[in-house]
Formats: sequence, structure tokens, C-alpha cells
Amino acid sequence: MFFKSQLLKLPQSSAALLMAACVIFGFSSEQTAQAAADSPSKSTAGKTNRPNVLFIAIDDLNDWIEDLGGYPGVKTPNLNRLARRGVLFTHSYCSAPACNPSRASLMTGIRPSTSGVYHNGQPWRPAMPNAVTLTQHFMANGYRVAGGGKIFHMSLNEPESFHYYHPYQPSPVPEVRPLNGITTGGQQFDWGPIDVPDEAMGDWKLAQWGCNYLRQKHNQSFFLAVGFIKPHLPWYVPRKYFDLYPLSKIRLPAVKEDDLDDIPEIGQKIANPQRDHKAVLETNNWEKAVQAYLATISFVDACLGKLLDALDQSPYANNTIVILWSDHGWHLGEKLHWRKFALWEEATRMPFMIVAPGLAKPNSRCQRTVSLLDIYPTMIELCGLPLKKNLEGKSLVPLLKHPNAPWDRPVVTTHGRNNHAVRSERWRYIRYQDGSEELYDHKNDPMEWTNLADKSRFASIKKKLAKWLPETNAPDAPHQTR
Repeated sequence: MFFKSQLLKLPQSSAALLMAACVIFGFSSEQTAQAAADSPSKSTAGKTNRPNVLFIAIDDLNDWIEDLGGYPGVKTPNLNRLARRGVLFTHSYCSAPACNPSRASLMTGIRPSTSGVYHNGQPWRPAMPNAVTLTQHFMANGYRVAGGGKIFHMSLNEPESFHYYHPYQPSPVPEVRPLNGITTGGQQFDWGPIDVPDEAMGDWKLAQWGCNYLRQKHNQSFFLAVGFIKPHLPWYVPRKYFDLYPLSKIRLPAVKEDDLDDIPEIGQKIANPQRDHKAVLETNNWEKAVQAYLATISFVDACLGKLLDALDQSPYANNTIVILWSDHGWHLGEKLHWRKFALWEEATRMPFMIVAPGLAKPNSRCQRTVSLLDIYPTMIELCGLPLKKNLEGKSLVPLLKHPNAPWDRPVVTTHGRNNHAVRSERWRYIRYQDGSEELYDHKNDPMEWTNLADKSRFASIKKKLAKWLPETNAPDAPHQTR
């Protein structure tokens, strides 16, 4: 034990030498990573005064938070609390409306149309073997990087992108399922209260791990990534969160019954109203689904509050950049569609906020259209890391300084090869692989009920937006083999 304890204290110029010694003396993988991280190489020595990063992901969260106004009466005090400390981007959009391609593009800075990673079943690393992930770039520049929960798509997580990764502990599930009586949507398409304490839930345990990390002493700048699973399906959370939203007071999303009549056939197939929407209506589950989604949001908000309390009570509170994002939005019947996997507003818009002490003014709102692709270049600029070539997003630092600064840069979202949506501050333009189109004017039609694509007077608008469509549409990356 003497040799181990002394080895951890030795100044080393070579992380490889130190890690080899750790292996010889039988250190655990976390001890080895900690030793290497605490002994920076010449290239990273003297760079420990950079800000820390608390990187928070929330899965499948749409705009149903108080400060975005997606659902009146939702209770998200901790999301509000964080948003009001920095800049809330009110028009932020994903690069893909599915977990794996969205997260892979965020973490690599590479568009789905460039990589060919369009769907959940396509492993991202074989498609981008030379990509340096966001966290790897921080690791290479002297940061201690720890992660837990869902940062990459769970089945495609990359441990090499972290010094240490905390294993996620699943939440309890009901003994008899489905609770909602729907048998056609897959085992996860279910919701209902469960009688367990918060402490039994996986996200609560993850928050506790994050709190413990923030309470520890760190001798170098850290990047702590915490990926909450909820409100991803199934919507099972403790009953007290359901009690916040009595069924008698639930408000359903505004829906136009003939909404799909003016959209192309491929869009109708994506909506697939004869599956989920039909099942929800036939089982009288719409109000219950909205209640369950709201309950799950409030649960994950409580987990976030626990993490923010630990940060506030830590010595790192004033020198930590906090960034919170969701990987995409979620439909609850809008356009007769459920889940994500679509190119409309509800599937592609999500919460995104940055707290950058000393730079971003508290309680700021930015209405420019921004992309999750912008996170990578933003974070390395905020932390003073070397710039990287081939990143396809743009740093948001100018908007953090001046939220109303000019920003003529629409967001492109891709769902499958050569299916894209271009979202400007006013317009959404969709072009599918067969050339069919949709166009929506958000100034006059925020619910996207009227497709204007076939109106000749909007031809110039379509032409202007079409200039942002990707020139590259890479072939589909190989799918997972079982």
C-alpha cells in the first residue's frame, strides 16, 4: 500500500509510464485513470485554472418546461432555476430526431448526413473511426472527464471517451405490464405511477453519484457528464409526481383531425396515425399519457435540483460552466404522431441552456435558431481549448455575450438519408428523399397545420432555405448485428 500511495503522488511527465506502473501494482481502472489524470503531461501542465464543466443531458424532453411554455401548468422549478442563471436558447433544434444519431453528432461535431449515422441501430464509431469526441478533446487537454447515465446512446456508449464512466442502475418496473393496456406499441410504450421512493429510481441514484463527485476535492479542471434517462419511455415514476397533475385538469395538445391531408405520403407514413395514435384513443389513454409525461418531467426536474444543490454547495460553484440539453423533442399526438422520429417542430425542438459565469448574463433568452451541433465548438471556445477542424457546428459564444446578435444560420435536422428539415426563425422547410416538400410559417402557423409548399408565392422562400440542405448525403452506416 505504501508503494501505491506514493505512486499516486509522484510527478510524472509521461501518463503512459504512470499507467503502466499502476497496472503492475494492481490498481483498479478508476484508480489508474485518476492517477493519469492527476499527473498531466507537458502539453497539459499548468492548465488547471480552466473552468470546470457540468454537462447535463435529459432524454426525450420537449418544450414542456415552464420557461419554454410548451405546456401551461408544468412544474419544472429547477429547470427554470438553471435557465435563469444564464442563457436559455428558445429555438434550439437537434441534428436528428433519434437518440443515437443526435448524440453521436453532438459528441463528434459531425452531421448525420456526413457520417451516415441516421438511426438508432447504426453504431457510430465504425462510421467515424477517426473522430475525436468532445470529451476526448477535453481529456487530451488536461481535463479529468467522468460520465454517467446516458450521454451516448446507451448500447453504443464509448468508455474510451471518459476517464471513468459510472454504471447506470435501472429503475424498478411494475410486475404486471402494460399498465396502460396498450399492447401494440412495444413494451416501452407504457405509463403509470409506481409506489417506490425517489431513492429507488435510476436517475435519482445517478444524481447522487453526481453530487458525490461535486463534493470531492479535484486538483484539476473537470468535465462531469450526467445523462438522465427520463422522460424517456416507459413513464414509470413515483406516484407523488402523478399527483401533481390531476387527470381532471389535463389539457390535451391542440390537434387538427385532417392535419395530414396536405402533406406528402412519406410524411404520412412517418406520422403513422393508425398505430400509436389510434391505440391511445381506443384505450382512452390520451389524458393519462399527458399526465404521465408531465409527471416524468417533474421527476427528472427534482433529480436536476439535487445536482444543482450539490454544485451550489461546492467550492466549484463560481468556476463551473453548466450546459443542459435534450437530444430531441417528443410528440404526444400533435400531427397525429407519437414519439420522436419525425421532422416536425415537436420532434426536433428541445430545451438547451448554458450558464457561463462571467460571460453570459443571467436571465437571458436567445431566440436565434441554434443546433446541438454548436455545442462542441462552443464548449472548446469557452474553456480555451485548441480549435478543431471539421466541426460542422458554430460556436455560440457571440450569442452568449449578446443574445440578440445577428445570426443568419438556420438549423438542419436529418431523419434518414436525404430527408431534411431546415428551420429558420420563421420558417420550417422539409424536403424528403423523393423530392416532396412541406413548408410552414411559424409566425402565423405555430402548430404547422398548413403546408404551404405547393403555393407558388413561397417559391423564393423555399429556394432560400434549400441552400442550407446538406450537399453530402452519405450512404447508411452498417446496422448492428445481433
